Amino acid sequence: MQAANHTTNGNQVYCLVLTTTATAEEAQSLAQGIVESRLGACVQIQPIQSVYRWQGTLCNDTEFRLSVKTSQARYAALERFIATHHSYETPEIVQIPITAGSGAYLQWIAEGTQGAPDEPQPEGQFALP
Repeated sequence: MQAANHTTNGNQVYCLVLTTTATAEEAQSLAQGIVESRLGACVQIQPIQSVYRWQGTLCNDTEFRLSVKTSQARYAALERFIATHHSYETPEIVQIPITAGSGAYLQWIAEGTQGAPDEPQPEGQFALP
């Protein structure tokens, strides 16, 4: 039996992109728009508790973390999409490189992001509630 490939898939580079939203509805809307636009193969949504300082005030809020699995080639378009459709003035948009993974899973990410547009969809197509 041949061992599974646990490295990047050929020359393709993959990453995990994180962002947070204030509501589950906004998280769902962003996630759906990202996957429909093929900017991410999968978006996981998790409720989290965030403690941070914003404009001089200490905040402690429930937020929803979106973890987007995508290719490095799609990152710039994904960042623009999130910035365009997000309700926060300064949304978290953080990229974490995937340095290794199951070959079959990385291939699935590649297939899920093929044919993605170079630019985000026109404003309003994935309008938030």
